[in-house]
Amino acid sequence: MAANGGPLRALKELGNTRRAGLVVLLLLDLCLQPVRGYLSSEQHIPNYVQDVPQARSTATPAAAAVKVQMTSTTSYSSQCPSLGLCSKLPPACMTCNTSTSCRYGKPVTFQCSVNQTVHCVDESGQPQKTFPFRMKCQFCWQLPPSQYRCSESTSCMTVSCPRKRYNANCSVLDHVHCLGNREFHKMLYCNWTGGYKWSTALALSITLGGFGADRFYLGQWREGLGKLFSFGGLGIWTLIDVLLIGVGYVGPADGSLYI
Repeated sequence: MAANGGPLRALKELGNTRRAGLVVLLLLDLCLQPVRGYLSSEQHIPNYVQDVPQARSTATPAAAAVKVQMTSTTSYSSQCPSLGLCSKLPPACMTCNTSTSCRYGKPVTFQCSVNQTVHCVDESGQPQKTFPFRMKCQFCWQLPPSQYRCSESTSCMTVSCPRKRYNANCSVLDHVHCLGNREFHKMLYCNWTGGYKWSTALALSITLGGFGADRFYLGQWREGLGKLFSFGGLGIWTLIDVLLIGVGYVGPADGSLYI
């Protein structure tokens, strides 16, 4: 019995050892599962990989600024003729040392230099950066009306005595050279039209003036009703309106000029 008990006890101890080993392996596997999940997840991506899009977005405004600068340079260069005569350049293409001590209305010569990205030549074809420029001594606001453009007003009365004026914003044409500010204010006479014809108003006044047709046509409906119900003021008002419209004293109600 003793001899048989020894091997059986050894087998039991061996079985217990194996079971204990299996339990330990199972416990280790349970502990390592979170580690495997972390290693296989996207969170293990290095920081320098995640920073690449941010670096690209930081460089985008700089590229946009360079693009805007190139566009502005291109548009600026397109206003100035390339390799043309320096004396024919517009004022926006050059910088001149002007002086207001010159004699008004007389020719004067100033020293000018071309701006960046502008290339011009003299009459012999030689490139120039600094050159003398000859112009007429006059301020921009003293130019003739054909050399500047002004804003128009549709709120002032053109047919009135005395004639009305309005404060217009004016700017010199691109190819015109002058002294002082190229944008200025100027008081101009009201000079706009609403589409009314003087010939039509006069014809209505002669033929149908007794019914107020001329006043209705000009937009003066109160006077038109007065003439209609008074039969043209018994003819007196009709004759007066023929004279007033004929000389241009009576005009459209909106204050515009005849066509």
